[in-house]
Amino acid sequence: MNAVVFTNARLIDPEAGTDSTGWLQVVDGRIAERDIGDAPVQNAQVIDCGGQCLAPGIVDIGVKVCEPGERHKESYKSAGLAAAAGGVTTIVTRPDTLPAVDTPETLEFATRRAQADAPVNVLPMAALTKGREGREMTEIGFLQDAGAVAFTDCDHVVTNTKVFSRALTYAKSCGALVIAHPQEPGLSAGAAATSGKFAALRGLPAVSPMAERMGLDRDIALLEMTGAAYHADQITTARALPALERAKRNGLDITAGTSIHHLTLNELDVADYRTFFKVKPPLRSEADRQAVIEAVRTGLIDTISSMHTPQDEESKRLPFEEAASGAVALETLLPAALRLYHAEQVDLQTLFRAMALNPAKRLGLDCGRLSVGAPADLVLFDPDAPFVLDRFTLKSKSQNTPFDGQRMQGKVSATFVAGQDVYRRP
Repeated sequence: MNAVVFTNARLIDPEAGTDSTGWLQVVDGRIAERDIGDAPVQNAQVIDCGGQCLAPGIVDIGVKVCEPGERHKESYKSAGLAAAAGGVTTIVTRPDTLPAVDTPETLEFATRRAQADAPVNVLPMAALTKGREGREMTEIGFLQDAGAVAFTDCDHVVTNTKVFSRALTYAKSCGALVIAHPQEPGLSAGAAATSGKFAALRGLPAVSPMAERMGLDRDIALLEMTGAAYHADQITTARALPALERAKRNGLDITAGTSIHHLTLNELDVADYRTFFKVKPPLRSEADRQAVIEAVRTGLIDTISSMHTPQDEESKRLPFEEAASGAVALETLLPAALRLYHAEQVDLQTLFRAMALNPAKRLGLDCGRLSVGAPADLVLFDPDAPFVLDRFTLKSKSQNTPFDGQRMQGKVSATFVAGQDVYRRP
């Protein structure tokens, strides 16, 4: 019997909605017992948490690992090390690689690479259409058999409504989850900012927030028609929230996420064309940011993800309109999320419900919780530890983070996968 006891811990339980001091025992990689008072320390390794927070490891949906095709930007090894350092114990990878993950053979290659190199759990998503081109759906059943946990064309919106409806119908028959990017592609094509005074003053091509609402409205109509399981990868505007609320109230099988950058940054952070702040969809207004925070707090938005998108220096050191979109965030997801906690906008239980429990539940996983019998995928962190982020210390191969040089609070002390130590802060 391999037993570990975490004592003197501040247990953050998103399932029970509690934040309490106690101990937790792990036996053979699973949570065996937890309580307050004296811990059973006989024949067990004891880890004194020193009053720090012990929470379920983060389940991050939508991580881009650039294998195959662009390994110089991010490999499974570097992404796994970055995830472990950020308290992320399960990464759910995107299929927008070169080539796209749209066949069982490509999926099996990625799975083998992940199992060989990554210290954390890696679950692959597969493309919904071949080549992510929106013309012909992939072999969803075969890809499921090969291990795909969801299907998505990422930021390539399937514009052919008939193709998308057929894919949703087939996914429904297979019990598969479809993840989509709500956006009206005609309006958003070429946009580098959100429309408004800031974009006009900077002379940037912009897109109205209504484009997100229009894309979501179309997808909801197709859900009513097909009954498929659907997850919106990023809801970032106030205009989209009423439609999401109505769809949930009407009983559709729909969930939604948002990215940590849209929760903690706004369009003004772009300032003088800083390309590290160029993400997709573009950063929104402060009013949109506050509305999305409230939607996370109330549970209308279910998940928070990093939308980790590595880009090399050559892709970012360009004029703002030409620069590639995306930012790395595996290591900054937790400290950035803790900004909302320190601002007293969202408590820790709610944050970990959105970062761990809800993503796990949506994918049918048994992690993301502190209940007895769950996998001991855990993160130990000090929510108050201050630091200044230096992007050159990040473990990702690419260092395109908007938080470079910013003061942050919250350091991961250790990360555990199935009870095994995969990261310890030096």
